[in-house]
Amino acid sequence: MKRILIFSGTTEGRQLADILDASGICADVCVATGYGHEVMTEGQYRNIYTGRLTEEEMKEFMQKGDYAAIVDATHPYAVVVSSNIRQASAQAGLPYYRLRRTLQSAGDDSDVIYVKSQQECVRALEQTSGNIFLTTGSKELHCYCENEALRERLFVRVLPGTESIEICHKNGILGRQIIAMQGPFSEEMNLALLHQYQIRYMVTKESGASGGFSEKISAAKKAGVSVFVIENPEAENGEQKENLEEILQKIERLTGKHIRRKQMQVSLVGIGMGNTKLITEEVAERIKGADLLFGAKRLLDAVPAQWNVAAERLPYYLAKDILPCLDDAGEKSGKAIFHAVILFSGDTGFYSGAEKMLQALQGRENTEVSVCPGISSVSYLAARSGNSWQDAKIVSLHGTDQMERLIKTAGMREKVFVITSGVSDVREIGKRLIECGLKETTVTVGYALSYPVEQIKTLSPEECMQLTDEGLYTCLIQNQGISGEKKNSDPKFLTHGLPDDAFCRDKVPMTKEEVREAAICKMHLTPDAVVYDIGSGTGSIAVEMARLSDNLTVYAIERKQEAVALIEKNCTKYGLANVKVICGEAPGALTGLPVPTHAFIGGSNGSLKEILTDLYRKNPRMRVVVTAITLETVGAVSSILNEFPVEQEEIIQMSVSRAKKAGRYHLMQAENPVFILSFYFAGGTES
Repeated sequence: MKRILIFSGTTEGRQLADILDASGICADVCVATGYGHEVMTEGQYRNIYTGRLTEEEMKEFMQKGDYAAIVDATHPYAVVVSSNIRQASAQAGLPYYRLRRTLQSAGDDSDVIYVKSQQECVRALEQTSGNIFLTTGSKELHCYCENEALRERLFVRVLPGTESIEICHKNGILGRQIIAMQGPFSEEMNLALLHQYQIRYMVTKESGASGGFSEKISAAKKAGVSVFVIENPEAENGEQKENLEEILQKIERLTGKHIRRKQMQVSLVGIGMGNTKLITEEVAERIKGADLLFGAKRLLDAVPAQWNVAAERLPYYLAKDILPCLDDAGEKSGKAIFHAVILFSGDTGFYSGAEKMLQALQGRENTEVSVCPGISSVSYLAARSGNSWQDAKIVSLHGTDQMERLIKTAGMREKVFVITSGVSDVREIGKRLIECGLKETTVTVGYALSYPVEQIKTLSPEECMQLTDEGLYTCLIQNQGISGEKKNSDPKFLTHGLPDDAFCRDKVPMTKEEVREAAICKMHLTPDAVVYDIGSGTGSIAVEMARLSDNLTVYAIERKQEAVALIEKNCTKYGLANVKVICGEAPGALTGLPVPTHAFIGGSNGSLKEILTDLYRKNPRMRVVVTAITLETVGAVSSILNEFPVEQEEIIQMSVSRAKKAGRYHLMQAENPVFILSFYFAGGTES
């Protein structure tokens, strides 16, 4: 496909280049200065060339490229450059289109004086007194600096590029006389500058909306400042000019491709923790080029004002608030491509609202969405504290009730990073670690990460409870009890299978090891299962299940106080925070507990039918395993099950014999046979 060659230097030129790039039409863009290159980044379908060209050089450039047309989008006052482009296009035999800027009138106002040229404006200003605000750029600055008295009255607004500043210095404009800023500028910004520098006269070109002409005029009127307007030299030269829409239609005919007119480009960006030094260059570029910025107030405040003085900042971070604003901005904006940036703390892929925002934006007509990553607080804390994090578990407490999961994870993992909601979370972490017997843990606390008041210190659980400073905290919990030599000598098995003597039992009955392991296999446990262990005894079944995954939650229900104490002792021994001990008799003790997915019944005290009825009411699709010793109990269970819809029903009998040493011999000693009944309720949906 042939390319389009654009000679740019105006907002309209950038808009045209953006539209073509977004529509997949290849273009080469020529800009005169390095700053022109800075404000127009490379695109997927466009290349940018920097430097001033003579007419002959333009012709050679056109002949070397495979171009369908030439678009002159240079400034209306670049008359010589425009003439050279037109002549070179004719010599190269290529279509030439002049992109017209829509002009705005200052209306009938005696304080607005139109002049034909820069020289005429200089002569008029020499007859006045007071400070002058020059907004015509640096190219014709020399005209105003030849008269020393006039030069001393000037305050010059130029682009913040090296070339513009050097021209100012060369012409004797120094220090506070130079206002280096990138537009567009609002009426409020213009008005502030007029007041700041006590301006009496403003000089501007007859630029259009993209040049901020009306904002300058309205600010001058409010400030009581007279305005000299240098007339557009193209207005009377008779040259045919097209607006943006007309040129787009011609390019469509030349290329045979449909061009999308109005487009919304939305960037979801992660800005790290708040320090601008940690914001990636890509994210900084998106922010600087935005027309509209969204984000929590803390994030908006973290972005330096000088990065983007023109963009409106709205303190919204939820889709329900942002989407209507995008619709409104898209309708009101005169821009062909509107850029919106939504700020997220940390990294966009790490416990971020960016995921939901992306889902909300997908499928919107003429909207292109991109995601830019940032630095997460976890990776930052890991680096600052000298720890890796690829081998750690990560838990977020942001807006969630995840404290139980965190504590049980801390009991089973050597390293756990925690995203907290504030100092109260850190205090609660310390308290819960102590309650669960995890006294060998340390907590590396990162406070106000990346900010000047940043603090990173390693505390005991007790010291965590003493923290008072409000703010943002990220923590690293390290369980010394399962690290180092102990970790290597006592590795965590992938399966259950603790021996009987691994439990504190006293005289409380306990499901024997082999039966325990078979019964747990029959439970068919799933991730995030909620399990009732009814008639828990010593808690051996509950402990073995809870050790399989920190995502499991086990409720150990036991009516005997002596046994309850043993369950708690065994849970503390293994650092389990995901076992909840309930002292009471089922089914009454089940009231108010979360809906179960699984239940193990090791003892029912004669209330088996009532227990199963209550379980079925709670979840008519759950998995149940029952152990029994007597045939009468098995018969009772079978009879009761006839009253419930069940599936995958299975009854097995286990007979286990253990070898015992007798002198030089080993004799097999039989344990009592045990029946294991397992099934799924096959009712409707959960209650």
